[in-house]
Amino acid sequence: MTKKALVTGITGQDGSYLAELLLAKGYEVHGLIRRSSSFTTGRIDHLYQDPHEHETRLFLHYADLTDPSSLFSQLHQVKPDEVYNLGAQSHVKVSFEVPEFTADSVGMGTLRLLEAIRTVDWPIRYYQAGSSEMFGSTPPRQSETSPFHPRSPYAIAKLFAHCMTIQYRDAWSLHASNGILFNHESPRRGGTFVTRKVTRGIASILAGREQHLYMGNLEARRDWGFAPEYVEAMWRMLQQEQPDDYVIATGEMHSVREFVEVAFGLVGLDWERYIRIDERYFRPTEVDELCGDASKAARVLGWRPTITFAGLVRLMLEADLREAGIDPAAAMRAPGLVSR
Repeated sequence: MTKKALVTGITGQDGSYLAELLLAKGYEVHGLIRRSSSFTTGRIDHLYQDPHEHETRLFLHYADLTDPSSLFSQLHQVKPDEVYNLGAQSHVKVSFEVPEFTADSVGMGTLRLLEAIRTVDWPIRYYQAGSSEMFGSTPPRQSETSPFHPRSPYAIAKLFAHCMTIQYRDAWSLHASNGILFNHESPRRGGTFVTRKVTRGIASILAGREQHLYMGNLEARRDWGFAPEYVEAMWRMLQQEQPDDYVIATGEMHSVREFVEVAFGLVGLDWERYIRIDERYFRPTEVDELCGDASKAARVLGWRPTITFAGLVRLMLEADLREAGIDPAAAMRAPGLVSR
């Protein structure tokens, strides 16, 4: 029989790649979206088919992680085999400005979804999207056994969701797994996230629309991977006989400054001529270094990243140059995409 998957946050970066993966594997995919007066489905429009005209396996439903009745209703209507909870207010800096909403959607939203799953009378496998931000000031490399020390409302809310997932797994025997994903990027990354801000900014500079790119902390160091590879790890977790928690990361750490240097270097520009520092982009409490140890995922899931840091930067920049109407081949001065 065709498996059914229910995905919160399906219109986000990870949700769109996960939907592609599940459809390719023959799933029937149901996504939960929030009602809005403007369309927010751009990342999945290429997957959608009008059910009045085609046999489709992608369906969208209105629901919200802050509304338990909608979660309960859609869960019982769809009757999924797997649930992937990717929905969240996911911007760390913004979480300092809207801490209560962040806690409600990220933390309590997870609890509402878990409680709805607990009431069903069929087996469901559940994936909870965790974050490396939960480690905060814990020294790298961080693994599944490293202590958590969150440094933002977002990270604290994610830690609540992480612990609640374990609690429901232990107390109610749910097949519930946590994925502690380190930073993962792609051309579908939101424009306010630092990596996409850099590559879009370079495209705007080359197109003559901007003269400078305003940044925050260039010294923060992160473990950056490629988002489509990370959603593969999510799926693999739910195919295991026993639920568990897994760090998903590349094991390499690079600074924001390095990302900027590589990206500007690809188009032959001196980044120091264009970058301006704006202290408004600094977080009230910074996280200096995050670098994951994904050896457990390699051993148990057979998962390993393949796209290098330099390859990721190039891939994102090429996409943003094309979006700006610029030929990447003509603009770039570096060798092609490198895989491990």
